[in-house]
Amino acid sequence: GVGTPQPTQQYRSLCRTGSSARNAGHGAESGLSFTGGNAHRITTGGDFLMQLIQLLTYGKLKESYLRAACAEYEKRLSRFCKLQCVELEPVALPERPSEKEIAAALEKEAQPLLKRKKGFTIAMCIEGKQLDSPQFAQIFQRAAVQGDAAVTFFIGSSYGLADSVKQAANLRLSMSAMTFPHQLARVMLLEQIYRSYQILGGSPYHK
Repeated sequence: GVGTPQPTQQYRSLCRTGSSARNAGHGAESGLSFTGGNAHRITTGGDFLMQLIQLLTYGKLKESYLRAACAEYEKRLSRFCKLQCVELEPVALPERPSEKEIAAALEKEAQPLLKRKKGFTIAMCIEGKQLDSPQFAQIFQRAAVQGDAAVTFFIGSSYGLADSVKQAANLRLSMSAMTFPHQLARVMLLEQIYRSYQILGGSPYHK
């Protein structure tokens, strides 16, 4: 297996209680535009912040190999964050739903997502911004510096997310211009979150 070293001193210093204000601009070189976030620092009580990472997703993983892959990354991530994967039940639709039926279903699905959101929020959608892995890692770094104790990912059903969810999110993110199976995308996202903490920790995992 791949080793998971503890975060480096540089990363710990960013997340330490009472970090200096000059760290607030760290990661700006990515050119990302963020909204929201708190100006105060988090009282961690330790050397580095254990962020809460929420995956709010519709539908359950059906394939055993996908569940096993998710479980592996959840295990690896336990050293770096508190991970919560919340599987919600999608609204039932007919085999060939109309645009009106789809829109109504997405609005119903939006309510549980928005009710559970915490901290910095990211809507996963095909029209979202595409980032490379180091830029993606800066999301977690910057959230820690700005005082967001949590990062929440909105993952919609097979028809995506309602506009109200996308508008409420701090960032719209696309993993690729390519199309992937809906359930496989969750595994890919978990791997990228794990890779992010490895990047922040100075691990050779990211090459």
